[in-house]
Amino acid sequence: MLETVFHSTVMEFLPQSAVPLDASGSPDLRVRLNLLIVDSDAAVRSACVEIATSLGYAVQSTADFAQARSLLRGHAADILLVNLPTTGSNGLELVTEVRHLYAQTVVIAMTASGSVGVAVEAMRCGAADYLTKPFAVDELSTALERAAAQVTVDHSSRLLRERLRSSQGLGAMIGRSNEMEKLYRILSKVAQSTHPVLVLGESGTGKELVARTIHAFGPNAHKPFLPVDCGSLVPTLIESELFGYVKGAFTGAVKSKDGLFVSAEGGTVFLDEIGELTLDLQAKLLRALQEKEVRPVGATHRVPIKARIVAATNRDLAAMVEKGSFRKDLFYRLNVVNLRLPALRDRREDIPLLAAHFLDRLSKGQPRKYTLNDEALRTMMRHDWPGNIRELENAIERACALSSGPVLQLGDLPTQLQQQGLEAHRASMAAAEAQPAAVAADVLPLAEMERQAILGAIRLLGGDKLLAAKMLGIGKTTLYRKLKEYGITDPLLDG
Repeated sequence: MLETVFHSTVMEFLPQSAVPLDASGSPDLRVRLNLLIVDSDAAVRSACVEIATSLGYAVQSTADFAQARSLLRGHAADILLVNLPTTGSNGLELVTEVRHLYAQTVVIAMTASGSVGVAVEAMRCGAADYLTKPFAVDELSTALERAAAQVTVDHSSRLLRERLRSSQGLGAMIGRSNEMEKLYRILSKVAQSTHPVLVLGESGTGKELVARTIHAFGPNAHKPFLPVDCGSLVPTLIESELFGYVKGAFTGAVKSKDGLFVSAEGGTVFLDEIGELTLDLQAKLLRALQEKEVRPVGATHRVPIKARIVAATNRDLAAMVEKGSFRKDLFYRLNVVNLRLPALRDRREDIPLLAAHFLDRLSKGQPRKYTLNDEALRTMMRHDWPGNIRELENAIERACALSSGPVLQLGDLPTQLQQQGLEAHRASMAAAEAQPAAVAADVLPLAEMERQAILGAIRLLGGDKLLAAKMLGIGKTTLYRKLKEYGITDPLLDG
C-alpha cells in the first residue's frame, strides 16, 4: 500500500520549506541535508528513497543495522529514518547509539500498526518523531520537514554557542559572567523561534538590547524591528501607533496609516514598558495576538498581522495580575518565554568589560584613547549601580568629558563614586595604621624573650641552675645575675 500511495502522489506533494532554496527559488543542493533510511522491506525502503530524493535530501539506504552503523561512522547523517521491528531490540539499540554518538542527528522511528509501545520506547531512547505504517506521502514529508527544521535550529544554536566561546558576549551584548552565559544559552534557542518573549529586569539592564539581539539572530532578521515605549505615549496615541488608523479617524488624520503590527511585515514589534498599558488597551492587544489581526482606529475592517512580539517591563507583572491591574490572559499570552536580566551588581565581573567597551566607543574619532586608572576601576567595581548599565555608561561618558588626559582618575567620576572611593581609601589607611599595633601585641621584646627562656629552662630541668646555664650556653654567674635582676629567688615557685 505504501509504495502505491508514494508513486501515485510523488509529484503532487513537494514541500519546499524542507529544502534550502537558492536565489532563483530552486533547491540548493550544496546545502541539502543527509538522510539515512534503514528498513528491511525493500519496497518501503525504495519508496522512501524516491520521495526523500524528490524533496531534495541526499539519501543513503540500507536493509540492516550493521551496515547502518558503518554508514554512520563514515558519514554522519542529519536525519535517520529507521524501521523498528516488533521483536528484538536492534532498532532501539541503534536509536540509543545514535543519540549518544551522533547527538546532532535527528531520529524518526517507523513502526508497524499497533506497535505504539515500540514507538513510545523509541521516543524514550531519543527519537524525535515516529511514523506508523502504512503512512501516506504527506505524513512522511511532514515528519521530514519537522526534522529538517530541528536540524536547522540546532545548527544555528551551535553556531551561536561557538561564537560566544570566542567573543566577549552575544551581538552587541557584553559580559562573560555566569549569569550572562546562562542568558546567552537561552537566547541562542529563543532567537530561532517566533514565539512571544517577555523580558524582565530593572531599569537600565538592557532589555531593548536583548530584544534587538533576539531579532538579529532570528529567522526574520532581515525584516523590520519596531520599538514602541508604552510608558511615554498617551493611550490614544499608543493605539494608533500599534494598530494604525484610517483617514478621518480623528483630527489631523489626513491620510490612512498602517500600525506597527502591520508595518513589521513579519518582523519584530518591541513593546517596552508593557506594564504601563491601560486595561482597555490590554484587551485590544490580547485580541490582536489571539486573532492575528488588528482593526485600525476608525476602520470597520480588520487587517492580518504576522509580527513577532517581544515585550519588556521593570514592573512585577505577576503581582499586577493579582491586584487586577494587568490582565491574566494577556500575561500568559506574552509570557511564553520568560527572560530575567541580572542587575549589574549581580555580575560585577562584567564591569571591566563593559567599561572597556564604552571607552573604546568614546575613543573613536578622538586623538587619544581613554583608559581607567586602577583606583577608578576599583571604585566602579565596588559601586552597586542602581541604574545598572545605563548608569555605568553615563558615568564613563561624564568622566571622559571632564578628564584632562587619556587616563581617567577617581576625580573624573561622578560625585557619589568619588565619595565612595575616598571612604574606601580612608578605611584602607586606617586599617594600615592599626596593623602595626595589632602586630606589636603579638611580638615580645627581646628582654622578655630572654627571661622566659631562662626561667623555662630551669623549670624544665627541675631547678638545676648549673645544667640550665650549660644548656642555654651562658655562664653560671650570668644566670645568677639575671635571676637577681628578675627578683627571682626560686624559679620553680616565683612568677
